[in-house]
Formats: sequence, structure tokens, C-alpha cells
Amino acid sequence: MLNWSLLSVFVPTFFLVSLTPGMCMTLAMTLGMTQGVKRTLWMMVGELLGVGLVAVSAVIGVATIMLRYPMVFSAFKLAGGAYLAWLGIQMWLSRGRLALGVAGEDAAAPRASRRALAAQGFVTAIANPKGWAFFIALLPPFLDASLPLAPQLIALVGIILTLEFTCLLLYAGGGSSLARWLGRGSRVRLMNRVAGTLMIGVGIWLATG
Repeated sequence: MLNWSLLSVFVPTFFLVSLTPGMCMTLAMTLGMTQGVKRTLWMMVGELLGVGLVAVSAVIGVATIMLRYPMVFSAFKLAGGAYLAWLGIQMWLSRGRLALGVAGEDAAAPRASRRALAAQGFVTAIANPKGWAFFIALLPPFLDASLPLAPQLIALVGIILTLEFTCLLLYAGGGSSLARWLGRGSRVRLMNRVAGTLMIGVGIWLATG
């Protein structure tokens, strides 16, 4: 039920696009630094749910409705971006649940809950206007009109999520490796500030993109 010639182009195209640095990948790297790869998996669950929703919605036309009510979408983006930026400020100050504790200062600070991590991933994925534009522009050309739509969509979304998950793991692993270097001695505060700056950047990107 798939056009294999289209699929041979689809896989490398979407892998390279997923691998390109963006909001979700930056978030994965940031959380990989402060939460570790294992806990960042919860963010990935939310992000993948969001990506799947955006991909399916883009194909069936929900995006058209969102374009008719841009104020709602803009408000959602601003709220999500402000929340991520606030988390980044907390991390920069070595405070909050995402930051690593500095010796003698909040060393036992609680970590973000699994639900909070998943929510961050979901919000970042569905409020990313570039993600909507990407799926609206690139996904339909890989659907063969001569074949049933549903099986193609299920297969292609499954491939997209697999590629996205692979790239998220690569970024989270890179952040975790960076954390091991930055996390030695007095570098913990520096790590929080680097991760916080990245998180603030993601928030601004989300709100203004």
C-alpha cells in the first residue's frame, strides 16, 4: 500500500530535516544536559505525540482552521514560549526543577516530573509554526493519490516518528556528554547557565517564530 519509489526519497529527506537543529532538538539537548537521557525520554514521548498530531492534522486539513483563527494559535505560542523562557531563567539562576543543584545551594532540589517533561515536549511540538508549515508543504507530495490514503498516512507517520525519535536521542545524548564535562566541580553553575540560555532561546523562538 506504499509507493516504494516515493518512500526511497521520503526517508532520507525527513531524516535530514529532523536532524537539522530546531526547537525540539534544542530542547532535547538542553534536557539531556540537566535531566539525563533516561528522563528526557518523557519529553520525547510528549514531543512525538505532538509531532504525530501535527502530521495527521496537516494532511486532513485542521491546519486550515488554525489559519482562520490565527489569534488563538498566536496566544498559544506566546504562552508556551513564555513558560519555556521562565524555566530557562530559573535554570540560569540554578533554581527550579530542571537545574542541577550547585553544592551548598539547592543541592537536593526536586527534579521535573515525568508529566511536566512530557507536557513541555508536547507543547513545543504542536506550537511550532515551522513544524506545521513543514508538514503541510512536504508530507502531501509523498502521498500517492492512486493508493488508499489511510495506510499510507499511518506508515509515513510511523516512519516520521521513528526518525524523529532517533534524532532526539542523538541530541539528548550529545547534551548528556556535554553535561559530564561541564558538571565537574564549579562548572555545574556554568552548565545550568548554558542550558538555561538554550531554554530561553527555545522559548523566544517558539513565541516569535
